[in-house]
Amino acid sequence: MESALYPGSFDPITFGHLNILDRALDVFAEVTVLVAVNPQKKPLFSLDECIEMIRDATAGRPRVRVDHHEGLLVDYARRHGIKLAVRGLRAVTDFESEFAMALTNRKLWPDFDTVFLMTRAEYMFLSSSVVRQVAQMGGDVSGFVPPCVEERLRLRFGYR
Repeated sequence: MESALYPGSFDPITFGHLNILDRALDVFAEVTVLVAVNPQKKPLFSLDECIEMIRDATAGRPRVRVDHHEGLLVDYARRHGIKLAVRGLRAVTDFESEFAMALTNRKLWPDFDTVFLMTRAEYMFLSSSVVRQVAQMGGDVSGFVPPCVEERLRLRFGYR
């Protein structure tokens, strides 16, 4: 089986992300969770914090690597000899933007492809931005993120 990339901002990583990752591990020999640095976004957590949370959240998954990249996904993929990306889909609205990005990546590197995995129904509403909003208002995010992420959110927003 081949290796795959699972790119995203993961700010922060959620149970929805982990669901897609676990399902990707059923298909691929190794998955690299790639924190993609997007200069257009203002992240809540630093790159190092995101990487640390992902490593903590995936500690029991030996076939998971964690890395980061600023620039085109296909440049990283080509440099590391990985020809597949995994992307999670929650709804039809995700499909449009993800499909456009997949086609763009294939145009940039014809050998590169994207595999789409549908999220479990219980995570269809879940996104990092929803988690950040709930946490910022002091809400309980324990059903959305692993404990290591929940603790970071509590510290960031100053509540117990």
